[in-house]
Amino acid sequence: MSTIAFIGLGNMGRPMVGYLLKAGHQLRIYARRPEVFQGEAKHLIDAGAIACASPAEAAQGADYIITNVMGPQDVAQVLHLTPDSVIQSAKPGAICIDHSTIDPQSTKDIAAVMATKGIGYVDAPVSGGVKAATEGSLVMMLGGTDTDVAKVKEIVKNYTKTMTHIGGVGHGQVAKLCNQIAQVINIQGVAESLRFAAVNGADLQKVFEAISGGMAGSRMLDLMGPKMVARDFKAGIEARLHAKDFFLVKDVAKDAGIDMPALQTVASQLGKLMDAGWGHDDTSSLLRVLEA
Repeated sequence: MSTIAFIGLGNMGRPMVGYLLKAGHQLRIYARRPEVFQGEAKHLIDAGAIACASPAEAAQGADYIITNVMGPQDVAQVLHLTPDSVIQSAKPGAICIDHSTIDPQSTKDIAAVMATKGIGYVDAPVSGGVKAATEGSLVMMLGGTDTDVAKVKEIVKNYTKTMTHIGGVGHGQVAKLCNQIAQVINIQGVAESLRFAAVNGADLQKVFEAISGGMAGSRMLDLMGPKMVARDFKAGIEARLHAKDFFLVKDVAKDAGIDMPALQTVASQLGKLMDAGWGHDDTSSLLRVLEA
């Protein structure tokens, strides 16, 4: 069994730690909010995880360092930017596994810094949200060397349904951002379809049933359609997380000079959603943006 440092104990990180503990690994965990250890993550401590006061403390003796935080700056800070970051204490030969969704270039830059200390790096963003994390059925996209990815798969298999090695470092993030582009534009399409139906006086449930059985059918329609019809905007995945990822894609596309008109439109709608204060609600709230 391995010693694993796990940094980031949010709604997805906590179930991941739970699965690793059940598999028999030793977990050294860190959260930027210390009160988490007495609250949401207390059950992990009770199950044997060791609470640590800093990323550096968590990384001491660890074979793997797993991060699951918000953005590029967050990943850089816990791994190498601060005096108590992972790089200060991680042993050569350890491998960082990053489940955060960040841009490919930042991923390559962070990996290069960690490599100066002999620390490997695999970007391993996930799809499926809190539900899949809780069920241990996440979909994972990996970027890294063949050797590092083979080792990492033996760890992350404990909470993952499917794993695809995309290519070198950064390519896991490319695949995750492609995932976000396809799914959130799809959600916008569902919202516009049902808004069109409502304005024209049609029964939304019957419209949903009709189109879900045709070529418009998709996993996202099956997930978001019923929520929009029932006006159930309780978060499955909080809209602010999709917005964060979409704004990230928008910046990468701009830097690369890629023309992505649908992306631009949906990013604008997500901006309006955030301005309306619905960031902690479900992304199906894109329907409410159209109504407003």
